[in-house]
Amino acid sequence: MCINITNRNLTFSTSIDVFLLFTTKIMNTIESLQWRYAVKKFDKEKTLSATQIHTLKEAFNLTPTSYGLQPLKLIVIQNKTIQEELVLHSMNQPQVLEASHLLVICIPKTYETKEIENYFNLVKKVRQTPIEILNPFKEFLTAQIAQKTQEELALWNKNQAYIALGNLLTVCALEKIDACPMEGFNPEKYDEILKLKAQNLTSVLVLPVGFRAKDDYMKDLKKVRKNLEDIIVEIN
Repeated sequence: MCINITNRNLTFSTSIDVFLLFTTKIMNTIESLQWRYAVKKFDKEKTLSATQIHTLKEAFNLTPTSYGLQPLKLIVIQNKTIQEELVLHSMNQPQVLEASHLLVICIPKTYETKEIENYFNLVKKVRQTPIEILNPFKEFLTAQIAQKTQEELALWNKNQAYIALGNLLTVCALEKIDACPMEGFNPEKYDEILKLKAQNLTSVLVLPVGFRAKDDYMKDLKKVRKNLEDIIVEIN
């Protein structure tokens, strides 16, 4: 009888521990998102570690994309000469230079059906899936891509870039890495300076990352957000 009671207590205790761990995890996530803000001034003396940059690279690679096609590339810049040159084409936002690293999310300039072929070759290699199982879906996606204009494909791929940006911002918050998402830049000039045309790429989003400066006027301001009931619609 004592053994049974002990087992029950152990089970009950374990359940409490799991609940507390889960609750703490949720609280830590929300606290990290509350800690995050769009940094206006970076500490120029601080640099992200190789491990931190690798975490961001992995997070980018693990971002969900439509059909898993990953029509994206991430340019990671740690070159103050290039960063300084890009400031002029970023509406003179100093974060581009001050940041430890500058991340530029790119999409293909032109997107071709060969990308579908490359994707399914990778699926076959990684999962060892027989080609006869893959072919129906492969043919479907090939037809879908073939019937779209390059303008439609560019918009579709740009939507994937925003998913990647959101994912990076969340990971940055969890890892206590500061960031400032930017749409305000000249893609044509970025493409020229970074020589992206030769790689069939065009820049769509910019993300300076690093550490907030102690005198950034934004760092202690309260976050302004709507009440949950004003932004959430629940259907039961």
